[in-house]
Amino acid sequence: MRLFAIRDYRHLFSAQVIALFGTGLTTVALGLLAYDLAGPHAGIVLGTAMTIKMVMYVLIAPLAAAYVDRLPRRTFLFLLDGIRGVVVLALPLVTEVWHIYVLIGLLQAASAAFTPTFQAVIPDIVTDESAYTRALSASQVASTMESLLSPVLAAVALTFLSFDRLFLGTSAGFLVSALLVLSTRIPDARPSTHTKAWDKAAAGILTFLRTPRLRGIMALNLVVAAAGSIVVVNTVNHVRDELGGSQSDVAWMLAASGTGTLLAALALPRVLDRITARTVMMTGAGVLVGGTTAAVTLIAVGLITWTGTAIIWTLIGIGMALIITPTGKVLRASVGRNAIPEAFAAQFSLSHLAWLITYPVAGWLGTNAGFTPTWSVLTVLAGVGTTGALLLWPRHDGQGALTSPATLARHTPTEDRSTLSKAA
Repeated sequence: MRLFAIRDYRHLFSAQVIALFGTGLTTVALGLLAYDLAGPHAGIVLGTAMTIKMVMYVLIAPLAAAYVDRLPRRTFLFLLDGIRGVVVLALPLVTEVWHIYVLIGLLQAASAAFTPTFQAVIPDIVTDESAYTRALSASQVASTMESLLSPVLAAVALTFLSFDRLFLGTSAGFLVSALLVLSTRIPDARPSTHTKAWDKAAAGILTFLRTPRLRGIMALNLVVAAAGSIVVVNTVNHVRDELGGSQSDVAWMLAASGTGTLLAALALPRVLDRITARTVMMTGAGVLVGGTTAAVTLIAVGLITWTGTAIIWTLIGIGMALIITPTGKVLRASVGRNAIPEAFAAQFSLSHLAWLITYPVAGWLGTNAGFTPTWSVLTVLAGVGTTGALLLWPRHDGQGALTSPATLARHTPTEDRSTLSKAA
């Protein structure tokens, strides 16, 4: 494949895959650690840990984008991977719930700086439009493969090892990823048109507020978060307490959601060549609303089964992929090349702001009020996000994601503003 003939992209992609699998093992192990420390209150622990994660992402990602053009990006990414590897080594040693919160805060602060910087590097390495589209898809496939295979690997490992050993795999993944990043030739960021750090941090968010298609993506972020938080936060208690499953069963149920995401991500590259990003993403929103509605219905009437849960989790995985995969392409077409880091950081921050709303609902309300009212609230939020996206993103703007990078590269800052104005 032409894309993987690019050496630097190949190394970066390998680094992403290895780090993702390490992160996937951490996700499974963290849920089991929370259950080990808190039992029936594991949802509160996970909800709080994920809320801390979202706070870090919302606050730090824009600041990272503001200062990244002042730093050598390869060194920056290497150090962040190293920090994450060291922090994860400490997770098996925790004996109190608050220890989890401190370490998760440190871990996610590093991730919040790493991810938007990593995403913004790809357009500078893969400059061909069709190759870049496939790079976005490959990145999503990697994420979905992690969602699918990490729980499977965890399930197999848990038959031989205690869950705390999974953290060792995570740490090793981050360290290998750091070495691969160090072997990559990553160009430094182009100077931003904004001289003040606050202006840089705010520029991407202001672009989202000015551009209809990006306002639509903001609404779709809420749909993804509402449905996804059911899977991320509530699976461990749902499987262990409602279905009477084991630690391995938790991992297999998470793998069901990953399977749905993987199937959708594999099909999307060719679909996006023929169908607008808007149509694909709105379809994903509909799938997520349908999946959460089905979850509420089954639990409300007491028809909780392994098969029913697996089908719903798979649908949620499909819907999330349909929304997340085309997002990078839409972002890249909506801004000039020198504003790409700001746009990716803004999306990273705004998308996690949505999770900051839904994680506490899934964790705290789920533990105190039960799954039926909690999933009902999340279904309503998914419906609100879908309606908002349909209203904010005009149908005629669906072709916006097809602008070529060569055209964007020729734009001056003034022309960028003009383009955004026309898109609005």
